Amino acid sequence: MENQENKPTPVAPGPGYPIAQPPYGHPQYAMGQGFPENKGTPVAPGPGYPITQPPYGHPQYATGQGFSGTPGQPPFIIQGYPGTYGAPPVQGQPNGPPAAMWMPPPAPIPDCPPGLEYLSQIDQILVHQQIELLEILSGFETNNKYEIKNALGQRIFFAAEQNDCLTRMCCGPSRPFTMKIVDNMGQEIIELIRPLRCSNCCCPCCLQELEVHSPPGQPVGYIKQNWHPCLPKFTIQNESQQDILKIVGPCVVCSCCSDINFEVKSVDEKTIVGRISKQWTGFVREAFTDADNFGIQFPQDLDVKMKAVMLGACFLIDFMFFEHTGQNQQRVGVW
Repeated sequence: MENQENKPTPVAPGPGYPIAQPPYGHPQYAMGQGFPENKGTPVAPGPGYPITQPPYGHPQYATGQGFSGTPGQPPFIIQGYPGTYGAPPVQGQPNGPPAAMWMPPPAPIPDCPPGLEYLSQIDQILVHQQIELLEILSGFETNNKYEIKNALGQRIFFAAEQNDCLTRMCCGPSRPFTMKIVDNMGQEIIELIRPLRCSNCCCPCCLQELEVHSPPGQPVGYIKQNWHPCLPKFTIQNESQQDILKIVGPCVVCSCCSDINFEVKSVDEKTIVGRISKQWTGFVREAFTDADNFGIQFPQDLDVKMKAVMLGACFLIDFMFFEHTGQNQQRVGVW
């Protein structure tokens, strides 16, 4: 039996010679540790060799973080996707997927209904009604939907009518409705309520009205039609039903290849302070759809509540004069 004293002593390898590696499948390959002779001493990789990566399915792949052995490494990015893997895309980014561009949310304003801060920074609103293919193909009236944008084309709000099929079919453009206006977070900002009223000026005691609530359940203003034998006229009132502004439209609410303007004036109707314009959208769209585009102009320093009421007046004008009737005809005046 050989004595322990005569047992050969391991000799350290010379420079440039690799240390003997354990056999393939050794558990230390997965752990990245040293060899059995160097227990507890990790072996640093040589220049140019990557640190051992975690196996596929490791949580770090899902969160978009770097590998466990590479602190400070930038997150894992997939080409063509704006952000780390697994994170939702940011709408409106130049390299992002096609989506609506939302106006950045402004800072809160004291004594301002939540959500109306968007209106404090602008003096113009663009209202685009969406085209409904079902309505074009079937002829059945559907709930109206609108995109509300600023002058840069950034979406501020989205409006959708809430109504039942029977009311839409029986009452047509004169139908009562509730319209919800939400912001980019899906929070309801404005609620418009239109009761059932007479559709022409032959009944001066039952003319058109619209209530504007912001937030829902809290009235901030009213739009009421004024009787006039020829002109469409409306009064914008505050929450106390005090007259603030007037709206006066043309005698013939019809035009070819040009816009139709409803002037927003002072209470005495001597000063023009804004405008609601129905924009010409082309022969095909005007002939085969009732999807309209509007532009609203007002002073930038106007109370945001009155701006919201003017937005409601735009929807009321659209329903009264630019929605098709049962015979697919459009009204051309107050009669």
